[in-house]
Amino acid sequence: MLSRIALCTLATLFAAPLWAAECPPLLKQQGQLQQLRSKDSIDLCQRFAGKALVVVNTASRCGFTPQFKGLEALYQRYKGQGLEVLGVPSDDFRQEADNSEETAQVCYINYGVTFAMSEPQPVSGDAAVPLFRELAAQSSAPRWNFYKYVVGRDGQVVASFSSLTKPDDEDLIAAVEKALAQP
Repeated sequence: MLSRIALCTLATLFAAPLWAAECPPLLKQQGQLQQLRSKDSIDLCQRFAGKALVVVNTASRCGFTPQFKGLEALYQRYKGQGLEVLGVPSDDFRQEADNSEETAQVCYINYGVTFAMSEPQPVSGDAAVPLFRELAAQSSAPRWNFYKYVVGRDGQVVASFSSLTKPDDEDLIAAVEKALAQP
């Protein structure tokens, strides 16, 4: 008869490959992103696999920057149901702060963001990180800052929204609820 420790070890060994298989290509291709103003990385599979997700490219010096407040409210409203939000700062449209310290201040201090934020990344064109290349392949590339993608639990884009769409827009809310309703 196996001991409890042996059973737990076996369960862990068999669960790890199962968990890895459940990570959709959208997340697996990117793997990790460096967390904003931290030595830690955000493991996309570990953090987001099996959850509904809103991915948004952000900028600290943009007219749409106040949308951080609405994104945080959206996150707080639905996180208990399995929603995650990932903010990816980018200077692709020349409106991101010159350093991560300023970006972090805008996000965390000015707007009280508690959802995941990465270090600045390229999000458009040939230099885009794999996550945004796949988002663009499934939908369209971001045309400006605060372009929003709603991703289902299966890693497929449910809908995408322009910068003009606020986080409390009824169509965006409907897309989030659709993503959350997926098994």
